[in-house]
Amino acid sequence: MTSFSAKHKPLPLVFNVLSECRTTKARVGKMVLPHGQVDTPVFMPVGTQGTLKGMLPEQLEKLGLQIMLANTYHLGTRPGPDVLKKAGGLHKFMNWNGALLTDSGGFQMVSLLKLAEITEEGVKFQSLNQQKAEVMLTPEHSIEIQNAIGADIIMQTTRWLDRCLKSHANPETQSIFPIVQGTLYEDLRVISANDHIKRDVNGYAIGGLSGGESKDDFWKVVHLCTDILPKDKPRYLMGVGFAVDLVVCCALGVDMFDCVFPTRTARFGCALIMTGQVNLKKKKYAKDFNPIDKDCTCNTCQKYTRAYLHGVVTSYPIACHLLTEHNLAFQLRLMKMIRDSIHENTFPKFVADFMLNLHPDKDYPTWIQNSLKAVNIELL
Repeated sequence: MTSFSAKHKPLPLVFNVLSECRTTKARVGKMVLPHGQVDTPVFMPVGTQGTLKGMLPEQLEKLGLQIMLANTYHLGTRPGPDVLKKAGGLHKFMNWNGALLTDSGGFQMVSLLKLAEITEEGVKFQSLNQQKAEVMLTPEHSIEIQNAIGADIIMQTTRWLDRCLKSHANPETQSIFPIVQGTLYEDLRVISANDHIKRDVNGYAIGGLSGGESKDDFWKVVHLCTDILPKDKPRYLMGVGFAVDLVVCCALGVDMFDCVFPTRTARFGCALIMTGQVNLKKKKYAKDFNPIDKDCTCNTCQKYTRAYLHGVVTSYPIACHLLTEHNLAFQLRLMKMIRDSIHENTFPKFVADFMLNLHPDKDYPTWIQNSLKAVNIELL
């Protein structure tokens, strides 16, 4: 780990690449943040309102979770920056000792577009808070909220970046990651990425994907962006959480991911395994006394059967907890397997075995074949 002399203040983010795949763009790194170290590639679960539904912070720590995400727009609406400032930031407010990352609120420009009015000043939303009719999200207000939240890593889009850097009150403890945009237009992605590289920032995000575009378009944009973005800084692909996407995008050179998928699908009664999902609502599991996954060491798999979970999913709060715990453990285990295989110079074999396990008939989707071939992996 990087050490600092007494003459210099610690940086808000230090990123060291520890191992690189000899075949692909995959790499293992370590981020040192004000609230702890983060091993990369890393998956970050989403705790939108300052809580990861169904789990206590101490349980997340026990699982080995190092970093999670919270949402600027929702926290800015409730409880609001004043409360968060008085609480000493979101870490203290929610009793979380690990690292935090917050988005910019920009995603709500899309997800709540029918409620929004976009101008050069900012975005005016019809508030989801019944006590407040409207909220104006400007670059300055977004940074104010994120400063109050106190997340280790905070986000901004290209159009807002310079205004946000100017307004940033905590550069010693919080790192702004600008978001590479441009939808599926390669020329716009190149312009956006090169604009960001000119700024003094500690990492970069790739946004505007996982919104319904074709997988073949998706991987090509990721591949393009990781080719341009500096190798000595972390690259964060926003909104990606399916296991197959994580494996492919690690091969394409991504270091960080987030998605609501593992926790949301748990609330719908679905458990993640290496070959896909187990929908525990199905009647065939009513007399299945096996664990969700015999290779999983999480508390749920060690103590509860599929039959028990079938009886409680979507009906009782305990099911949300048990399946969320398993799905998080699955994501963490997958990322560790990826990191270990990179360290051991076996990542291409890991990828090929993973895809064969997922597609035993070798009916690989074209986008998977093409994306992996682009980084020199031939499937079995």
